[in-house]
Amino acid sequence: MDHPMTLPQAGHDNVPDASGINLYRSDPVFSGLLRLYLGEDRFSALEPTLIDLGQRASDELDQWALTADKNPPVLRHRTRRGEAIQSIVKHPSYTALERVAFGELGLAGMSHRGERIPSLVKYALTFLFVQAEFGLCCPLSMTDSLARTLRRFGSEELVRRYLPFLISRDSDTAFQGAMFMTEQAAGSDVARIATRAVREGGEWRLYGEKWFCSNPDADLAMVLARPEGAADGIAGIALFLMPKVLEGGARNSYRIVRLKDKLGSRSMASGEIVLDGALAYLIGEVGRGFHQMADMINMSRLSNGVRAAGLMRRAATEALHVARERHAFGQKLADMTLMLRQLTKILLPAEQARSMFMHTARCLDRADAGDAEAAKLVRILTPLIKFRACRDARRVTGDAMEVRGGVGYIEEWSDPRLVRDSHLGSIWEGTSNIVALDIARAARREACLEPLSAYLARLLDEAALPEPSDALMRRLIGKTIGAVTRVAERQDTERVRQAGSALYHLCSAVFMAWEAARMAPDFQRLALGHLVVRHRLMPFDPLALEDRGPDAEALRAIVEARTMPIEEAMRFCPE
Repeated sequence: MDHPMTLPQAGHDNVPDASGINLYRSDPVFSGLLRLYLGEDRFSALEPTLIDLGQRASDELDQWALTADKNPPVLRHRTRRGEAIQSIVKHPSYTALERVAFGELGLAGMSHRGERIPSLVKYALTFLFVQAEFGLCCPLSMTDSLARTLRRFGSEELVRRYLPFLISRDSDTAFQGAMFMTEQAAGSDVARIATRAVREGGEWRLYGEKWFCSNPDADLAMVLARPEGAADGIAGIALFLMPKVLEGGARNSYRIVRLKDKLGSRSMASGEIVLDGALAYLIGEVGRGFHQMADMINMSRLSNGVRAAGLMRRAATEALHVARERHAFGQKLADMTLMLRQLTKILLPAEQARSMFMHTARCLDRADAGDAEAAKLVRILTPLIKFRACRDARRVTGDAMEVRGGVGYIEEWSDPRLVRDSHLGSIWEGTSNIVALDIARAARREACLEPLSAYLARLLDEAALPEPSDALMRRLIGKTIGAVTRVAERQDTERVRQAGSALYHLCSAVFMAWEAARMAPDFQRLALGHLVVRHRLMPFDPLALEDRGPDAEALRAIVEARTMPIEEAMRFCPE
């Protein structure tokens, strides 16, 4: 009798699986940076939550996110009795994630509950949460940003009526927020918005279509519309707060036409909406609508930067785990010089983005406390991180997927989801071109470059770096600020992206150098800042193959996050 042939089993130990590792504890740099930016007392109080969230993000939250990604929300137009009441049915895994983010962690209302909590606390938790689930972070950010905009520009009566629901951690009563801005004909050209606001019986009613509305069944939405008789262009735009349910329980007069079949963020609903006389409340003044919503957009852009940093860190964690655990050609991948270079290319933009969002959060708190210089800094740092970090995330997640190889292309793993989700950041809240133009606008119209230049110089004063590094950084401040100034003043739209990238790299390099001085005797972040300068701000000859830069052992110290003395960090400094 013939017996089936027994085939050898593949070595499971050569398909490394990072599932279950603590995403906080496996990232030792994170705790050091948080201790620096938050101070010992605030950090010590927060760390138990970070440890718990780091474990959950790798376990249950990650599994819920994978399931929700494969089971997108469904729009139902009628009840089973035939009533024309729309509802969006979310998968139980997504609602479980909502309970954690909105309820347990309280991320959406954290900045609005009265207690002065540093913005970085919220962003640090988001940075960890997004490593498991990306889609839900959009409603989180919009709810947070809507509450901020309402508090800044809404009437006392509207704030009193709605803010308690926006900051609630009770899933039965909490409101979620959204912004409905995009129209098919207008796109990013807000001046062409055609949605009409009409006064009827002493109330504002909205008519028109919104083409891309994320979280379309949100309880409250900020909506841009043009009141009848208002001026053309931006000067005629007004901002309105539109509730989903009216007092008395009736649904407001708008409907969701369909949900979008998106490349990424599939767990979260995005749809098209028709406004058919929807009741809304005017926020602020007619003609100031876009400027008021810009505050909401900017906070969402900063959140986009945080999310991009989180995606890159998750991709880096996965790549590092695979490289350390997988064997090929008789050695571990992490021992191969070529892999060390690839891992460094993954880690460097991830660390740039992390320093950028942490430092921007530091400036944001100062700005909210009334510091005029800090307000200028936030105004330009926010589009910088939205522009560059979100673009970097696309490349980093792709490179990290390649480290895992063919297995990484399979949807059972996190890698494809990270790649798909990463493309969203550089599109929503302004495409890369739009945000690059906003960087130039902040430089030219709002005079943000002079305070930024002075601030970067002060950080170098505080860092007291060795003379070669200090001189190099100061020289680059002058050259970069000068270049961006010329581009902005000439309105040289062809070069705004190049100028914006240079300014981002400069800021991140200085921030990392400043961090290194504060984290002494570990100067690894100075080495990272030197790498940014070498590869992003210095001339490069692609045919000068003999100029190899740092050797394999130096790169290994970066990849392994070793404590680095200042002498070793200076080896990375370009001559």
